[in-house]
Amino acid sequence: MRSAESKLTINFMKYNAVIIGAGLGGLTAGAKLAREGRRVLVVEQHSRPGGCATTFRRGDFTLEVGLHEMDGPSPGDMKTRVFNELEVFDNVSFVNVPEFYHFVNDRVKITVPHDPAEAAKILKEAFPNDTGGIDNYFERLLNPVRKRPGDVNIKDISVGEFLDSIIRSDDLKLVLLGNLGYFNDDPYTLSLAYYSAAQGSYYKNGASFIKGGSQVLSDHLAGFIRKHGGDIIVNHFVTEIFQENGKLAGIKFKKNNRSSSEITTAYADEIIANCAIPNLSAMLPGEFGKRVKEEIGTQKPGASLLSVYFGFDGLLKDIGNRFYSTFVYDPSVKSQADILKNNRGDFRTRSFTFVDYGMIESELASEGKSVGALCCIDYPGDWENMTDKEYRSKKEMVTGIFIERLGKLIPGFAELTAYHEAGTSLTIKRYTLNTEGAVYGFAQLPGRSPVNMSDISDNLHSASAWGRTGGGFSGAIMGGYLCAFNILRKR
Repeated sequence: MRSAESKLTINFMKYNAVIIGAGLGGLTAGAKLAREGRRVLVVEQHSRPGGCATTFRRGDFTLEVGLHEMDGPSPGDMKTRVFNELEVFDNVSFVNVPEFYHFVNDRVKITVPHDPAEAAKILKEAFPNDTGGIDNYFERLLNPVRKRPGDVNIKDISVGEFLDSIIRSDDLKLVLLGNLGYFNDDPYTLSLAYYSAAQGSYYKNGASFIKGGSQVLSDHLAGFIRKHGGDIIVNHFVTEIFQENGKLAGIKFKKNNRSSSEITTAYADEIIANCAIPNLSAMLPGEFGKRVKEEIGTQKPGASLLSVYFGFDGLLKDIGNRFYSTFVYDPSVKSQADILKNNRGDFRTRSFTFVDYGMIESELASEGKSVGALCCIDYPGDWENMTDKEYRSKKEMVTGIFIERLGKLIPGFAELTAYHEAGTSLTIKRYTLNTEGAVYGFAQLPGRSPVNMSDISDNLHSASAWGRTGGGFSGAIMGGYLCAFNILRKR
């Protein structure tokens, strides 16, 4: 196997496929192609593979960047086929997540399990006037309407519109939307078709966490690519996608520092974008870049997240916490219509999620210690136009606000906290280069038509949250696998 240094001396190497970015979509596409004998090059601008599927170490604590739970994998889950093919189950361990989520506001406290029948029973007991609506909700999620070519009578609507049509209780609607932040910032702009498939998978397949953190999966996929003859180069970014004879022919890339000027060229039959699609327009030449701008003209980047990472000198369950994931809605959120306003509001009242990894065998901390993470919807506008000092000061202030709020939820929280660190939408933008720090790619608006990369060039493909399958771990993995499958079918 060649070293990373020797790879850089090989200009004009010809590959079957080059992949821009080593997020889960790119890694999955690369692993599948490499398994089938294709020569693959992956170029990643960060220092490690994984994108949002990474971890970082702080003393005794391994802090998970993005994964709280992954739907499945289960026998009926398409990821099971993917993981079997790519030897994931032989090298990566999964631990079941105990409940779907615990929901809290000043009026309701309720725990929603993954099992749909049990979830429906609990919800009906809490909201007896909405039993019919609850049945309608689960019927839609467990048997989603699949629109086929020519189905002109099936119209996609928003989740908000759907819930308003079947549920009377505003609090029940909020409970059902407890984990809305997994998908979007506003139920009235979230596609019901997309939500039904994604949320339904949690109820059908349960959920799990990767032992040791998502970096374990990313590292395995990167190793799988190398084992099958592929190359992965980190700390380098792609400067352009070039053309020859009117056809996209490869990429040029350079080391990710200001002092480096050496450009490396790689030719390829197929070019896979595991980067944000809006960034492609600047990489592509002339007419190709123009076509990307036209394709994404009606698309809108989704929301971003603020995360506060915690390390604890102990286990939160020893001081009273009973739940793996708790979704806290502020009392000011009394209906679906209040959610977006709250997400854009003051951090003192912004709704949030808290995940206690100490409730499972996460293997993220040394013996007797644990880690956790708080997340809420975030926007670059919350942090832009500040000096470095102002930015750091605001992060500390916001972290303090959430520690105080968590102390009310879990008395003794602050005293057990040994370490904390915050990452904002601008942090995500810096490490992933995602437009506006969007963690889920384009917003899944009702009736949205995904960008068709083949309309731009027949050898340009997307394998990321920005593609047809959308964001989240499952969306990225399936997007990468289907991208590779389509390339192989072409041949």
